[in-house]
Amino acid sequence: MLRPTTLPDPVPGPGQVRIAVEVAAITFIDTQIRSGTSIGPRIEFPAVLGNGVSGYVDALGEDVDPAWKNALVVTSTGGTGGYADQAVARVSDLHRVPETLGAREAATLLADGRTAVGLHAAAKIEHGDVVVVTAAAGGVGGLLVQLAATAGARVIALAGSASKVEHARGLGAGTGVNYRAPEWASALREAAPSGVDVVFDGVGGTTADALHPLVRRGGRYVAHGAASGTWASPDEKATSRGITRIGLDAIGGTPGSLYGLVEEALALGSTKSLRATIGQTYPLEAAARAHSDITARTVIGKTLLIP
Repeated sequence: MLRPTTLPDPVPGPGQVRIAVEVAAITFIDTQIRSGTSIGPRIEFPAVLGNGVSGYVDALGEDVDPAWKNALVVTSTGGTGGYADQAVARVSDLHRVPETLGAREAATLLADGRTAVGLHAAAKIEHGDVVVVTAAAGGVGGLLVQLAATAGARVIALAGSASKVEHARGLGAGTGVNYRAPEWASALREAAPSGVDVVFDGVGGTTADALHPLVRRGGRYVAHGAASGTWASPDEKATSRGITRIGLDAIGGTPGSLYGLVEEALALGSTKSLRATIGQTYPLEAAARAHSDITARTVIGKTLLIP
């Protein structure tokens, strides 16, 4: 369960700062970690969830540059500790929030922006490519739609409701398919009768069964999430068809490169080249309700907690 509790104020150690949290970001992985269904990171409970916050630096650890005091930053927190009104982070993880962005937009572009920018680069999308984006109204999916459309691709958005499809179209998708509707796979084939060049699959599971056959020779299948609970199984015929499979390991091979991807996402956001979709916010004390809504697939874009 998730419940509010009171803990001692955290004290930053050497090379760390404390942040007065304005916004804590929720990822879908958080819901899987909490429920014990995560096929990725696992943590020991009890724990404070959350790996991304934005706010003002209010305390410095030993040997930290005083210039960080009172700076508006966005940062990861090392895996836990984000669902709080105060959080500790390493100086090396801090990003100054551009003046044209607020704390909420910056938190939205932290993990999701890093992932989307990195995957987009790995997929090497070219003008005229046909690109399928699953969960296209979600945090990462919505950003991928924008990046692919800006690159000149024809984007087909897959989402779980008519309103989510419409949202994705507003972000730049030329076609949308509701994959909760009957015969959605047939509708997808009709939308791409000659096949597709790139699939961004953040859902996995059986959805991949309909997506794999659509990828034409020389295409790229980007498996970056498992919202269904299981990753997409590799297509046994992919190699013979000249299809490249790309995973999350294709982005940010080093902490420095991951840091650079966040900086790029923030820069794109600051010039409005990439729009962060803040779908809903909840009080910090309502984190359990936020998780319930996310797992029920009733949310859109990014979900944030406000202390």
